[in-house]
Amino acid sequence: MLRGHFSPGATQEQWCERHLLARIHRYTVKRLRREIEPVALQDFMRFLFDWQHLSDGTRGQGSAMLPQIVGQFEGYAAATSAWDSDLLSARLKDYSSTWLDELCRSGKLVWTRLSNKTSAMALRSTPVVLLPRNQVGLWGGLTEPTDATTLSPKTQKVHQALRDHGALFFDELVHEAHLLRSELETALQELVGAGLVNADSFAGLRALTTPASKRQARSSRRGRGAFIGGMDDAGRWALIRRPSTAAGPPSAETLEHVAMTLLRRYGVVFWRLLEREAEWLPSWRELLRTFHRLETRGEIRGGRFVSGLAGEQFALPEAIPLLREVRRRPHDGSLIAVCGADPLNLVGTLLPGTKVPAVSGNRIVYRDGLPAAVMVAGKQQVLVEVDRQAVQERLIRH
Repeated sequence: MLRGHFSPGATQEQWCERHLLARIHRYTVKRLRREIEPVALQDFMRFLFDWQHLSDGTRGQGSAMLPQIVGQFEGYAAATSAWDSDLLSARLKDYSSTWLDELCRSGKLVWTRLSNKTSAMALRSTPVVLLPRNQVGLWGGLTEPTDATTLSPKTQKVHQALRDHGALFFDELVHEAHLLRSELETALQELVGAGLVNADSFAGLRALTTPASKRQARSSRRGRGAFIGGMDDAGRWALIRRPSTAAGPPSAETLEHVAMTLLRRYGVVFWRLLEREAEWLPSWRELLRTFHRLETRGEIRGGRFVSGLAGEQFALPEAIPLLREVRRRPHDGSLIAVCGADPLNLVGTLLPGTKVPAVSGNRIVYRDGLPAAVMVAGKQQVLVEVDRQAVQERLIRH
């Protein structure tokens, strides 16, 4: 027998046989699932534009909104160049790259590279993630650590200097590693590409992945271009604290954090939606058990939220009213553009059509939640009958 408060509104202590209580709970979950009316894929995309602050009425404004926007991107790998020019500026009006720099300098946010692949030099196309500082170890445990002995000799000198002296400014690192500035930049590129090092500010990554001739320039188009200073604007460089042993099976705590992070990103989660997420995420089978556990605890909802898809689906409770509202909202022909590196580049996976490579220079324009035009490698293709001038403006806007 179990003792507690089982009936809604009950004030007095109640008793219930354990197996009977489990049966009541199962019936409750089934009833909650039956209450949900699924939406079409087109309406689900319109929901995602609202959920991720891409539609006109939902875009954020001001630096105070940046932590909330960045929070939806936790663990999402995107090209270095895409963060300022596309992902954040698309979701925040009058976005300034200095907002991201300040958030990193405050110690609340960390940028790094996570990958199970062989390390590579850091470039503008190198995928990096933005993480809360206190979750770096959790996400880092999902990938294999890079063996520092595989680095080039000069890069090993920089790695050793950071191990011996801790965080160092660029000029201090030049002195401790006994390298030329250009040699140190190359070594830092290798260390960043290996996921071993980062800087206090995102400005360090911008400078590191931008040729010296193009630094010290501020774009005249506020919110689109980013201020690119020199290496001395990066703040301190330091080794990233992450597990030193090989990545093993993720713990229950890690799985729950990843599952809730994905739900915060999309509101509703199912396996096809995650096809373009990073390859180092836990498998869908592992996540599925976690989603079931969260549903049993009443923290999330399971059911059929999007029609026409096989497999189980799960949602945050607060996402369900928005799904209903979007389903009732008439189509208005609104156009929304995203870059190829955006998590809502779902053409060829969730949506019909040919996949658009996850490159920041590629673009997709949606009309009422369906792809209307794409630009891949500079070549534009209009997919439906639409205002071509309006579509072209969104395709070429960077």
